[in-house]
Parts: sequence; C-alpha cells; structure tokens
Amino acid sequence: MNTGFSLAPLFRHSVGFDRFDELLDAALRADQSNGYPPYDIIRESDGRYRIVMAVAGFGRDDLEITVQENELRIRGSLPPQNDGERTWLHQGIARRAFERTFKLADHVEVDGAGLNDGLLTVTLNRVVPEEKKPRVIPVDGEQSPTNRN
Repeated sequence: MNTGFSLAPLFRHSVGFDRFDELLDAALRADQSNGYPPYDIIRESDGRYRIVMAVAGFGRDDLEITVQENELRIRGSLPPQNDGERTWLHQGIARRAFERTFKLADHVEVDGAGLNDGLLTVTLNRVVPEEKKPRVIPVDGEQSPTNRN
C-alpha cells in the first residue's frame, strides 16, 4: 500500500491488528469507485447502525443481500427490458447492475432489510458476547498458583 503516510504510530500501541493495513488499502480503493448507487451510513445509537442506499428502479426481487464472515454485500441487477415500443427522450435514472461491499466490525450482525420509496435500508446491530465484554479482574493478596515456590 502506498498512501504517503506512516501507520507506525498506530501499531506501537496496538496488538492484533495484522489486517489493518489490508483493510485501509481496501477502503482507499473502494473510495475511488464510481459512487453508484449512492448510500448513507447512519449511527442511530451505540452499537446500532443503518445503511441507506438509493436504488431507484429496483424492486425487492432485483436485490440480493448476503453476509459472509465480516462482509456485507449488496447486489442489484435488473432483467433486460424490451424497449421496442419505447422511445427514451431522456434517461436520467441509472438502471444498471451494481455491487457494494461493506466490511463489518467484529460482532456486527445484520438485523434486517427493507425497501421503501426507492431506498434500501439495512439495519445492523453490534452484539458483543458476554465473554468479550470488559470485566474487572480482582487483585488479591495471594500469589497465583503458577508463581508459587
């Protein structure tokens, strides 16, 4: 990755972010895409998110949403139209196939999706398992069994 800046200060205080460089590179490449279809990412509250995508002209059957590991993929494809009897004077609504991919953080799950007024809304929720939540470790007066002589 050639970004022109150093990530070394981040890695001095981080452990286990081996794929961070790869994730940042993918984000920079994706940001240079054509921007179709436009979308918003909204944080509603701590741990709750929405992706809202403008998909004018697409119906429920034309959209496919898949989640695999930490990747959300939204695809749209329209069946071919028979324009034999139609003459377009202006065709400003983009009706072309698309694919958008979003990297999800650990423990982020897709709650559902809806299509209303040409907007596809995907709701996401961070569900942290109990064993991954912070816990307080008490310090007692005894040595641990492995350190006893």
